[in-house]
Amino acid sequence: MTESTPATTTDSGAPVESDEHSLTVGAGGPILLQDSYLIEQMAQFNRERIPERQPHAKGSGAFGHFEVTNDVSAFTKAAVFQPGTRTELVTRFSTVAGERGSPDTWRDPRGFAVKFYTSEGNYDMVGNNTPVFFVKDPMKFQHFIRSQKRRADNNLRDHDMQWDFWTLSPESAHQVTWLMGDRGIPRSWRHMNGYTSHTYMWINAQGERFWVKYHFKTDQGVEHFTQHEADQMAAADTDYHTRDLFEHIRDGEYPSWTLYVQVMPYDDAPSYRFNPFDLTKVWPHADYPLVEVGRMTLDRNPTDNHAEIEQAAFQPNNLVPGIGPSPDRMLLARLFSYADAHRYRIGANYQQLPVNAPVAKVHTYSKDGAMAYRKTTDPVYAPNSKGGPAADAERHAPPSWHADGDITRAAYVDHAEDDDWGQAGTMVREVLDDAARDRLVDNVVGHLLNDVSEPVLTRAFTYWSNIDKTIGERIAKGVRAKAGEKDPKAAQQSNPARTSMQHKA
Repeated sequence: MTESTPATTTDSGAPVESDEHSLTVGAGGPILLQDSYLIEQMAQFNRERIPERQPHAKGSGAFGHFEVTNDVSAFTKAAVFQPGTRTELVTRFSTVAGERGSPDTWRDPRGFAVKFYTSEGNYDMVGNNTPVFFVKDPMKFQHFIRSQKRRADNNLRDHDMQWDFWTLSPESAHQVTWLMGDRGIPRSWRHMNGYTSHTYMWINAQGERFWVKYHFKTDQGVEHFTQHEADQMAAADTDYHTRDLFEHIRDGEYPSWTLYVQVMPYDDAPSYRFNPFDLTKVWPHADYPLVEVGRMTLDRNPTDNHAEIEQAAFQPNNLVPGIGPSPDRMLLARLFSYADAHRYRIGANYQQLPVNAPVAKVHTYSKDGAMAYRKTTDPVYAPNSKGGPAADAERHAPPSWHADGDITRAAYVDHAEDDDWGQAGTMVREVLDDAARDRLVDNVVGHLLNDVSEPVLTRAFTYWSNIDKTIGERIAKGVRAKAGEKDPKAAQQSNPARTSMQHKA
C-alpha cells in the first residue's frame, strides 16, 4: 500500500483493520458476530442486486430422490443417511458470474445445490462442480465476485480485473487451474461432478465426531466442451444446459449421481499435512479414501420454474442432527450470508414457500412479516407456561470443537505442507495428461489475450510459473507469440455499420 492509496473504511467512514481477514478467536477459531465490518460487507453484498441471485443467477434444476446404498451410521446419526432411507429432494445447477440471461456454456464454475426434505428438517448442501474455491476467507468473497462481474464504467466483463484479483490472491491458484482446464466447461449438468467443497462435521449416535467432505460423482461420466465447442454452443443455444437437463428428464432418461464422502477422524485435523478446513485445498484420496453413501436420481421437472426453482432457497445453515459445520471460515460466514440473501431476495417468510417448506413438523416462534401464511398460534413467546414448544439442550447439543486464543484478524495457521501453489502444481503434473495440459495452456493463453494489461500480464506469467515452471513458460511464450495477431474476420464483424460505410466509400 502506498501513501496515495486511500485507506479502506466502513460505510460510515471509519477505517478498517483488514480487507482479507475476519475477526476470529485465535487463528484457528470461529469468526465472531461482533465483526461488524464483515457483517456489513456480507449484508451489503447480499443487497446489491434485485431480484436475481447475486452469484449463481443463471441456472435451473429438478426434483428427485436420494437412496442410501451403504451403511455409514458409524459416522453419523443423521436420519437422511441411515441404511435404506429414501429422501425426496430438489436440486439447482447454475453458473456463477453470469446474469440470468447469460450463456450456459461460458467458462465458469457451476453451482451444485441440493435440498433434502428429511424427517428431521431440511438439509441443504451448497457446492460447486469443483472441490475447491478461489478464496479461503469470507472477507475476500465479495471482492472476488465483483472482479468476475462487470466494470463500473462500461458495464463489461473484464479479463484484466479478473487476472488482477487472481494474481494478487495466490490462494486462487488451485481453483483457477480447475477453471482453465477441461472441467471449466462441462458438456452438460448431467456430465459434471458436484462437491460441497467445505469440510463438515458428522456425529454418530455415540457422540463421536468426524470431519467429512462430500463428493457427488456423476453416473453419466464426466464430459466437457472444448473452448471452441462452448463458443459455438453459446451462439447456437444460449440455454443449452437448461434444455439438456429438462429434455432428458422429460424423456425418462433420469440422470443420477453417486454420493461419496471422505471421512477424517476428528483428532487427525490438527496434525494433518494440509489445513483440512482451508477451502482452497483437497484431501488426497490416498489419505482419506472415498466411502460410498448412496445415489441421487433426478426424475421430475418443475412445472413452474419461477415458483419451484428460482424461489428455491438453498442455505448451508440448514443442518440436521448428526451434521454440523467445521472451522472453515467460508462455511461459517455462509451460514449467515445465504439465509440473509434469501430474506432480501424472496422475503422474510421464504421458508414457507412450498419448494422450501420442510416435510418435518415446524414448531417455531417466528411470526408475521410479509407473505406469512403459516398459521401462528399462541403462545408466541418463550419461555412460557402455556404449552408452547421448548428447546431440548440435552437431546440436541450443538456440534462443537475446541477453540481458544486472542481475538485477532489473521490468516489460517499453516500445516506442514500448506502453500498456495503445491496442490495446483500436483494437479497439472500428475492429474492432467499431455492433451489436457495442452488444452489448459491454450485456454489460459486465449483468456490472457483479451485486453489484459501489461503489469497484470507479467504477474499472470509469474502466477502460472509458480504453479508449474514449464506451464508458465509455455503460457508466456504463447501469449507473446500471439499478441500481435489479428482476426480479420472478427475485425470485420466487430462493427458492421462502420464496415458497411467503408465498403461504400
